Amino acid sequence: MNDSPGNVLTIEELAIYLKISKSTLYKLVREGKIPSQKVGRHWRFRKKSIDRWLEENGPASDSLREND
Repeated sequence: MNDSPGNVLTIEELAIYLKISKSTLYKLVREGKIPSQKVGRHWRFRKKSIDRWLEENGPASDSLREND
């Protein structure tokens, strides 16, 4: 698998990619609703896994709705 820098996203990059707030993204991570991996103190996300997750869960999914 080719893990060039563009294929692994930080929490900031993924929040922009998904167009959601970082706090919502952290909530999804804590609840185990989004594929993620902790590297030291930082979360990392494989873009390929995120794209697959989006296909499977779609924007109508409860896991993408913000609950303020």
